[in-house]
Amino acid sequence: MKKIGLILFALVLSTGFIAAQNGKKAPKVTFEKSVHDFGKVAESAGSVSCEFVFKNIGTAPFIIQRVQASCGCTTPDYTNEPVLPGKEGKIKVTYSTTGRPGIINKDITVFSNVPDSIYRLNIKGEVIRK
Repeated sequence: MKKIGLILFALVLSTGFIAAQNGKKAPKVTFEKSVHDFGKVAESAGSVSCEFVFKNIGTAPFIIQRVQASCGCTTPDYTNEPVLPGKEGKIKVTYSTTGRPGIINKDITVFSNVPDSIYRLNIKGEVIRK
C-alpha cells in the first residue's frame, strides 16, 4: 500500500512540474530565412550586405546577447534592444569582397536569452575577380 501511495504522490508531483513549465514565459523566434545567396558578386563591389529578419513568437522579450561571424571578413550588426513578443528585429550581415575572389560560404551564430538554443545563419555566393 505504501508503494502505491508513493507512486501516486510522485505522479501528482511530476504533473505539477510539467504544468509549471508550460505556464513559464519564454521568448521564441522564427527567422524568415536562415540562408542568403548573394549569387555572383564583383570583387570591385567592395562589400555586399543582407538582412535576416526574425519575429518573436514567444511570450517574453527576446534579447540577442551576441552575434559571431565565422571570420573577420563578415561583419554582423543587430537589434540591440529587447524584441517584445509579436515584434520583429533584424540582423544585418556585411561581407567584404575586396581581395577575396572565390566561393563565399560563411556562418553567423546568434546567441540569445532563449535557453538551450543557438541560431545559425549562413551567407553564400561567389566573388568574381576584377
